[in-house]
Amino acid sequence: MKKIIIAGAGSYIGDKLAAHLEKTGGYRLTVVDLQRAGWQDEIGFCDALVQVAGIAHARETKENAALYYKVNRDMAYECAKLAKAKGAVQFIYMSSMSVYGRTTGHITEDTPLQPVSHYGKSKAAAEALLGALEDEDFRVAVLRPPMVYGPGCRGNYPRLSALARRLPLFPALDQQRSMVYIGNLCEAMRLLIDTGQGGLFFPQDAAYHNVPKLMVQIAGAHGKNLRLVPGFGGILGVLAGRIDLFGKVFGSLTYDMDLPGAPGDYQLFSNEEAVLESERGVMP
Repeated sequence: MKKIIIAGAGSYIGDKLAAHLEKTGGYRLTVVDLQRAGWQDEIGFCDALVQVAGIAHARETKENAALYYKVNRDMAYECAKLAKAKGAVQFIYMSSMSVYGRTTGHITEDTPLQPVSHYGKSKAAAEALLGALEDEDFRVAVLRPPMVYGPGCRGNYPRLSALARRLPLFPALDQQRSMVYIGNLCEAMRLLIDTGQGGLFFPQDAAYHNVPKLMVQIAGAHGKNLRLVPGFGGILGVLAGRIDLFGKVFGSLTYDMDLPGAPGDYQLFSNEEAVLESERGVMP
């Protein structure tokens, strides 16, 4: 039975991962609250320490800028050093697509890291520090997921869902997004734990999500009819490439499908199943 430490009690991904591992069986779990004094004493030998604690989905200000680096970089590095000193075999770090600093485009293995937010910069800085700790006895796996969604999730997906349930019309664009359903992400992490390997991983759903069709599906899950309106592709495409806000709403942002997602098949849910499961927990 593998001993697993999840660093980040109360985090969305951490809670879902713990439930997934418990359901699968074969793991002895310890969940550590990094906001509690003395959490360092709870970091001991383990087969894998999964670092999911972090700051995200908060409006960045001058006042909270330093906190991103304290939590997303420094605390993760401290966890990894402690785990390595206690004989841990593997460290799994939850990074982000934000390390690329893009709101539109197609990301491949050659795309450089150019983070622009404190969130993205702190994640990229953590990756560099953690990579220096890796050796033959201590493997570091870094995940850079795109938008994570699922029942009760936070971030951009709930905003999309709210829009889809309110709007009568939406532009019919050829707009593709890499996204990953929480159930698929948890299975990707479980496979990483089982193999114990390190490296860079880019878990995403089996197919890109066409955002207009996604909006229609969300609306339909709540008994609403959202109509797609053609004719806006040109102007919105130009604005998406020039203005970040338009890029986030109307631009395409994808990972190359050849990028490794996990060491094995982690696609437990199709796009359609995942969206329906996500919307079942949303109040009408």
